[in-house]
Amino acid sequence: MAVVGVLALQGSFNEHIAALRRLGVKGVEIRKPEQLHTVTSLIIPGGESTTMAKLAEYHNLFPALREFVRMGKPVWGTCAGLIFLANKAIGQKTGGQDLVGGLDCTVHRNFFGSQIQSFETELSVPQLASQEGGPETFRGIFIRAPAIIEAGPEVQVLADYPVSSDRLLSFDSSIKDKMENTEEESKVIVAVRQGNILGTAFHPELTADTRWHSYFVKISMEIGEETLSSLVPAQVSTNHNQLAPIDLPIFQ
Repeated sequence: MAVVGVLALQGSFNEHIAALRRLGVKGVEIRKPEQLHTVTSLIIPGGESTTMAKLAEYHNLFPALREFVRMGKPVWGTCAGLIFLANKAIGQKTGGQDLVGGLDCTVHRNFFGSQIQSFETELSVPQLASQEGGPETFRGIFIRAPAIIEAGPEVQVLADYPVSSDRLLSFDSSIKDKMENTEEESKVIVAVRQGNILGTAFHPELTADTRWHSYFVKISMEIGEETLSSLVPAQVSTNHNQLAPIDLPIFQ
């Protein structure tokens, strides 16, 4: 059975573990650096990013988390977890916070506003639907959510969200020259994949739709199989050390 680590310092780690359980996948809580050696993939949940960063620093987790990402192990960050994984974050509190990095993007820490400006919306997710089935939309729950305002060439955009260009420029006028246009409506990115890294600005773990969790588990299996075959390509049989495919329910 696949085992997925879930960083359990603060935030919605229990909800991620429950979503994995619905897929028949075991999730284990990770709080110390040495526990990362027991898992081959990791979810960094939503929560309060500066609080999570302080706790991660207290437990000396940042070096181990950065090494985990650098080694190409699958990592998924939701909301605050997305901020953790970004190479650059703006809109931070005074003094900023440490980042794990690895995801070639710039994230605005609190792009969508305060707690009372949290919202839900239907996101177009054709890539997710093609991989996991179900509708081509996903109910995105945004709670004091970040947004990706710039992504590198190796980053695959999986979902975006329309905003006014004035709103986008009000956060960072320096991105004006990087925008394709400055019409009344622009878009911010809210879900991406770059190799072993998956990031969502919203909270899939707070819905009954487990397709993002299924998608991440399959990324983990795919990367694990690629790593295994690269190590011993001539000695691994077709049915040895392979994880069985999962028959997954489709949630509407």
